[in-house]
Amino acid sequence: MFLKALKGKIHRGRVTQTKVDYPGSIAIDSDMLKAAGINVYEEVLVANVSNGQRVETYVVPAPPGSRDIIILGAAARRFEPGDIVIIINFGYYSPEELKTHKPKVLMCDENNRYQMLE
Repeated sequence: MFLKALKGKIHRGRVTQTKVDYPGSIAIDSDMLKAAGINVYEEVLVANVSNGQRVETYVVPAPPGSRDIIILGAAARRFEPGDIVIIINFGYYSPEELKTHKPKVLMCDENNRYQMLE
């Protein structure tokens, strides 16, 4: 049996842009993705702390070092630039793997500069 658990999280990031006229997804600074252990095209749950909305989508890369978090497509109607979000990524682990698993969690400031939480 596999168990679903937190793999990576970007905590309290700020939405930098929204673009409705896009096929859909979320663009995230590729440096942030790497630090959080989230792969391009992986599924994420995006929780909007500012208004309570939640959406599931997949990740596409934004330029490294840009600190961008851009909500794309229909989900852009549920977010505004400046909204605080939590981007959550899950993985499936065996009970043995889960005993030693440590998720990668980034804590962001108001400019999407981040530090790893231990």
